[in-house]
Formats: sequence, structure tokens, C-alpha cells
Amino acid sequence: MDLAPSPLTPSFDPASTGPRERALEGGVGALSDAELLAMVLGTGGVGAPVSVVASRLLASTGGLAGLANLGPGGLEALPGLGPAKAARVAAAVELGRRSRRAEPSPRAFRSSADVAAWLTARLGDLEHEELWMLGLDGRNRLRGARRLGQGGAHGCAITPRDVFRAALAEGATALLLGHNHPSGVPRPSEEDIRSTSHIREAGELVGVPLLDHVIVAPDGRFASLLDLGLIR
Repeated sequence: MDLAPSPLTPSFDPASTGPRERALEGGVGALSDAELLAMVLGTGGVGAPVSVVASRLLASTGGLAGLANLGPGGLEALPGLGPAKAARVAAAVELGRRSRRAEPSPRAFRSSADVAAWLTARLGDLEHEELWMLGLDGRNRLRGARRLGQGGAHGCAITPRDVFRAALAEGATALLLGHNHPSGVPRPSEEDIRSTSHIREAGELVGVPLLDHVIVAPDGRFASLLDLGLIR
């Protein structure tokens, strides 16, 4: 004889709950990339639920990194995304970038790893190269940071005058340089080594020493010219 389930013990399938419910119960960290994207999109398309649309978008762009690099125009051209959804996805990506840039600086930069962490949070996912100056006080605390130059995928060039104009404007007593290699290889080029040497020599003349020049890659790897013995 078949018995109806008791109303006191209702059947419950955790897999049947949607990402929104599971996010509220367990936090968004428990969701997959596709589920997070589905929450941003909100709705699916004709004949495809939002979960399917999100999975297809990630597959077609190579994952979150590819999706993040498209920008609003590129997103809008993807199947399943119109102007409104493309704008929502672009806004979510930009919020993530800004939250990383808003991370507090360390009390003092005590190692090349400290410098690399600061740079990676701001430059790690860029497709072009940027060069930054970090002006420090006498305790190696950050007084101010300035972008000195921006180039294409193959780099950017600056002069010692550019560097020390920015450092002196920040009232720095020492400085750090940092840039990214979008190619994924943080090894310093011959031009990186040559220009760093010129800036170090100029720093000795003006009394604002260059402490290190750190190069970061998108995957978190980095190279320090100080650690490599290329800066005294």
C-alpha cells in the first residue's frame, strides 16, 4: 500500500534551490562562476534559462578573464546579451576591479612581495602596460602613487625627469617603480634594466633613492630587479 508523505517531513532537494537562495544561506563564495554570472544577468533568453546562457557565455569567452576583457561593446555583441545585460556585466567587472584597487596599502613596503601584491591588485588584469611610481616616506610607507605612462601590449617609455617630478610632487624621500607585463612573463627586458639603471643614478644625484623596480604578470608571478641583483 502506498502512503502519502507526511506533512511533518516534507521532501527537500538541496540541488533544487537556486543560486540566489544558496547565496543567502551559504554566501556567494559557494557559488560557481556560472552561477554568479547568472545572478548578474537575472534572466535568460528565448528557450534558454539564465543558467544555460551564463555557462555558454563563459565557454565562448574562455572564462571570467576573457569575459572581463571585452568591455561593454564586446559584451553586447555576445549571443544572449543585449545592451542592458552587457552594461550589468561590465559594471560587475568594474566593481571587482575597483574593490581590488581600494585594498589598503601595507603599513610599510618591507619586501618585493609587498610591492608585487599592491601592483597586481591594480595592474594584474590589464591588457596594456602601465608604469607606476610609488613615493615613500622615511619609513617606507606610501605617500602617494602616480601612473607615469601607459603603452600598448609591448610597453611604455618614460624618462628620469618624469619619475622624479612625480616623486618630488609627493614629497617622497624614496621611491619604487612597478609595471606589468601583459604577456605573462615578468622577466625584465634589456630596456627595463637600462632605464632602471638611469633612474637609479638620477636618484642618487637628487637624494631620492630608487629602492626597487617590480614587474608583475597576470598570474601573480613577479620579478624584482633588487632581488635579481640589478639594483644596489
